[in-house]
Amino acid sequence: MNIRKAMFLAVSALAFALSMSSCKAIKQFLNTELSDEDYIVGQLYADEYVKETPLKLERAHQGAQGGSAGSSATGIALNDKDNRNLYAAIDSWYGTPYQYGGCTTSGVDCSCFVGKIFKTVYGVNLHRTANDIQKDMDKMLGRNALREGDVVFFTNSNGKVSHVGIYLKDDLFVHSSTSNGVTVSSLENSYWKKHFYKGGRHKAVTTKY
Repeated sequence: MNIRKAMFLAVSALAFALSMSSCKAIKQFLNTELSDEDYIVGQLYADEYVKETPLKLERAHQGAQGGSAGSSATGIALNDKDNRNLYAAIDSWYGTPYQYGGCTTSGVDCSCFVGKIFKTVYGVNLHRTANDIQKDMDKMLGRNALREGDVVFFTNSNGKVSHVGIYLKDDLFVHSSTSNGVTVSSLENSYWKKHFYKGGRHKAVTTKY
């Protein structure tokens, strides 16, 4: 075997090995159950990683009868207008890690979290994705019109609706954050303020505000 032929075979073998390993990596990255088109579309509507410092809320004080005057997990002080069932449901999920596609207390993404809360508190089934949840809303609203129980929608850098949460009060909303899991954030946060799209109101949600 001459040197040129040996080099050709060696290069061919290396190229084959690299192509096989790269194909394996690509398939693993894309997930073999997804088509290329599905993956690309999914990325357009993907949740972005948002590094955010956990919001420090003043812990709720004890009521006159010794009972909690607020949400035990979030620390938000409540009054007689607040929906206690809503906050109780939030408490049961609070601190759950974020997991894309997750839908359990071991890991949950933003749309599943909102869906679980709506099912528990309002008896409503919502669509599974952040973008599609808009279809369930009876009215879309600006930020100044938000009230307790409204769904808040956010866009990503692609301009697509990719994140949802539930508005509480005082510019606060609860959601499954990519950096902190289920937590309370402020609409005054620079990222959320910039990427806020609209609020959505469902007819099943009632409030005293």
